Order: sequence, then C-alpha cells, then structure tokens
Amino acid sequence: MSSTLIRNASAILSGARTQGEGPVRLDGPDIRIVGETIAEIGALTPQPGESIVDATDCVVYPAWVNTHHHLFQSLLKGDTVGLDASLTPWLAATPYRFRALFDERRFRLAARIGLIELARSGCTTVADHNYVYYPGMPFDSSAILFDEADKLGLRFVLLRGGATRTRQLEAELPTALRPESLDAYLADMQRLSAQFHDASPRAMRRVVVAPTTVLYSISPSEMRETAAFARAHGLRLHSHLSETVGYQDSARQMHGMSPVEFCGEYDWLGDDVWFAHLVKIDAHELAMLASTRTGVAHCPQSNGRLGSGICPVREMADAGMPVSIGVDGAASNEAADMISEVHMTWLAQRARRGMAAQPSYAGGRFEGGADAATIEDVVHWGTAGGAEVLGLSEVGRIAPGFSADIAIYRLDDPRYFGLHDPAIGPVASGGRPALAALFSSGRRIVRDDAIEGVDLRELAHEARTAVGELLASV
Repeated sequence: MSSTLIRNASAILSGARTQGEGPVRLDGPDIRIVGETIAEIGALTPQPGESIVDATDCVVYPAWVNTHHHLFQSLLKGDTVGLDASLTPWLAATPYRFRALFDERRFRLAARIGLIELARSGCTTVADHNYVYYPGMPFDSSAILFDEADKLGLRFVLLRGGATRTRQLEAELPTALRPESLDAYLADMQRLSAQFHDASPRAMRRVVVAPTTVLYSISPSEMRETAAFARAHGLRLHSHLSETVGYQDSARQMHGMSPVEFCGEYDWLGDDVWFAHLVKIDAHELAMLASTRTGVAHCPQSNGRLGSGICPVREMADAGMPVSIGVDGAASNEAADMISEVHMTWLAQRARRGMAAQPSYAGGRFEGGADAATIEDVVHWGTAGGAEVLGLSEVGRIAPGFSADIAIYRLDDPRYFGLHDPAIGPVASGGRPALAALFSSGRRIVRDDAIEGVDLRELAHEARTAVGELLASV
C-alpha cells in the first residue's frame, strides 16, 4: 500500500471543534498517509520507499467541504442584468433567463470550471444542488456532474433538485424549464440512488433528495412523500429555505406559519436534513432547528451579493445546530471558492454581532463583535461541520483513521508576509494561497498549484466562447 509523509509543516489545524473533539491545533510537524487514510501525526521518520512532501513554511488544513453549490452557474458570473438585483428579480434576470440555453456541452464546461475553481481553493468534497432537470431532457446532468468530479478526483454529493410545480416566475418559460411530475422525480431518485449512492462513512459518491425550494417547488403532501422516500432509502434531505423575507411572507400567507414551522409540519426537520441560507429566522425557529439537529449551509458571499443579510451562524452553533459552509452558485457569487467563502464567514459573523452594539447611555453592554467567530470556528464549519451535515463521519478532520483529505498551503504571496501566526493566513488574509499539494482520499490531485491535465488558458478560452454564445442567444 502506498505511503506518503508530509514533513515539517509550520502549522496544522485539525478541523475539530474549539472544544470537545480533541486538539484544534496539532504540533505535528509530520503527517503520514497510508493508502486513503491518515495513519500517524507527530515527529515521524521517513520509511523506505515512502513519498515525501516538503511542507516547510506551509500551513496544513483539512480539505474544505462545500455543502451547497449550483455548478451550472459557473458560466453566469457577473451578469449585468441581475448584478444589482435582490433574490426574486435576480432569479428572473439571470438563472431563469439563461437556464434553457444549457445544452450538454455548456453544462459540462460549467461543471468543470466550478469544480476546478473549488479544487484550487483546497476543496475536495463538493455537494452540488443541481436543478437542471425537465421532462424529455436530452442529456443526463447528474451523470455529467459525477463524471467531471471523478476526473478531478473529487468527492461528489449530488443534491438532486427539481420541482413539481412552478411559481409565476417560471410559468411562461420554455419547455426546458418546466416541472417534472412527482412520480418522475422519485423514479429518477431511485435510479440515481442505485447507480451512484454509497452510504459508507467516507464515500466518494452520494445522492441526496433535494427539491429546489420546499416552500415553492413541491406541495405539502409531496414534502411528506419525498421525506418518507428519502428515509426509506437511507438518503439525506436538502433544500433552500428562508433566504429572504419573501419566505417569511409566503409561509404566513400560504400556510399560516413560519417557514421552519412549515418544514416541521411536513417531516422536513431532523439530523438528516440541512437547509441552504436560513438568513431570516426568529428565535423560535432557531430553537426548532437546534432541537431537531437540522443543519445549515451558510453561504455568506451570495447572501451579501444579493443583499439578503447575514445568517446567525454564531447563534446556531451555540444552540447546537450543525453548521457548514457552501459557496452557492457563481451567478450570485463571482468568487465561488472556499477560501473566499471562509474569509467572508469570519468577517461577516463579527460584523453581524457588531451591528447589535449600542452606546452605553442607550443600554449597550459591548462595543463590537470580534468574538463572534474565531479562525478555528470557521475552519471547523468549513471542514468537519460540512462532513457532519453530509453524513460523512470519516471526512473533514486531520486525525488518524480519517480520510486523507488534506490541503497544504504555501504562504508565499506578500499578503501573507508579516503574519505572527501563519496558521490563520488562509482564512484571515483571504486571497488564494498557492497549494503545495491537495490530497483527496489519499490521492494527490494538486501538485505545486497545478492540476494534472488541466490547461487553464484553454479553459479560459472555452469559457469566453461559451459566455459569448449565451449572450448572443438571449
């Protein structure tokens, strides 16, 4: 069995929680990988025939776990029509305006761009909320996503989206955007589960039941049916929820209850469920989510770009909710990579708490919110936290017995010079630190900041051509 020794790291963050799961920082300075697994951590002696990776002056993190994306949107960055729109008008302006134009070639190219962007940020586990499905579809978008992830050596979780009903927004759109029947949706879930789903604790392929937006995309009775189907087949559940105040208004108007109460009423809360966004929730809803161990995919850059707000992640974590981080779609996040996302997470939680500060004469008791999120918190949310909501119990940490998903960052750009604590650099300083190496399940998929077989200049040319075609077609 192959063996690799990562030697002389200047800092190692484990991905563990700040308290209760073992050390958050590891002395190392060495990590031994045997096969697909982290075997040892400490001051280690090289073994005969062992591959050596020199991590001198490098920072080592668990590889990131991205729990919510829309990869097809990688060709929709910076659409000028939707650039300054909030969620609902943005949906009409950008994703729904272009979605019918995604044929097999464009869809595959978009997926490849997004996956490469993620890998170059140090991410090896990608959960993609794909909702490009419609009756009579001439290509299999699910199979394309698994194929492109497999080519890069990435762990891929398909969040199989779709809808059985439409909002007015979609009602007059082309056939390529029309809804499926529930029978067709569940039949495809059955197919995907049989073909791709692996329930093992470090699976490289998973499938999740994920109607696009439970409040709008399916009926209440179908919510119960999809939840029952998922649990009967050992699948997890995911959807969008409470991204804006529109969800609050709609849930009250349609069902006389809050969005989270609505989900609880129809079997969509539990430790096998996580929702993207959850920006607009009240204290009662937070308590419901925490008591049921329902998780969140926090997407701060998209929430900021669309003006939706800042999810109360600190309060969620303190209440016991599983917290993870997702980049969301590139059409509402022009930097859809995990380094940008965790940097924004760190800053936004502090800004959110600081906004609540009041002067002492008005009853205020604190000045700012710099205690709202530590670097270690953010690393945990973006690694082990993500693995937890995905049900991958042997992923997301640097510890013996865990899958060898490891990012080794070189802090050789001036933005990292002068750091008193190099360990915080990738999160605190932002940018994109170069990758000395990225391991996915023990396989080195990035070497000296390059992915074997990936020509970035050619990829850029293909992207420019595809964007030109899209713009010429609308």
